[in-house]
Amino acid sequence: MASLNKTTLIGNLGTDPDVRYMPDGTPTATVSLATTDTWKDKATGERKEKTEWHRVVFFKGLAEVVGQYLKKGSQIYVEGKLRTRKWTDKDGIDRYTTEIVGREMQMLGKKDGKDVPNAPKGDVPPPAADEGDDIPF
Repeated sequence: MASLNKTTLIGNLGTDPDVRYMPDGTPTATVSLATTDTWKDKATGERKEKTEWHRVVFFKGLAEVVGQYLKKGSQIYVEGKLRTRKWTDKDGIDRYTTEIVGREMQMLGKKDGKDVPNAPKGDVPPPAADEGDDIPF
């Protein structure tokens, strides 16, 4: 049976990106992304909202773009997958965290009143050369 692990979010960064480098030199960038749901309370008619915070991690070239162009308050579109990691803290207790590994990212909104340039959409190979209009079957 097939399975799917895909997450899509649009939200705002709650902090500046935290850019670090793995021992092999691979860049990583971690952001805290807020998504907010709003609704009208049926009993009171009052507008309510609830904000969820998501930990999103980017790697390689996308991590560099995130570190260079994003800051607290930036609005982004993210596609990725959920990942749960386990580690042992200094007291020997096993800890877990669930995060989103960002595979694609698009900057949204405006920067200084100007449209934000499009960001690369991850480590995607360039499109294949045009092979003409011949149908291969």
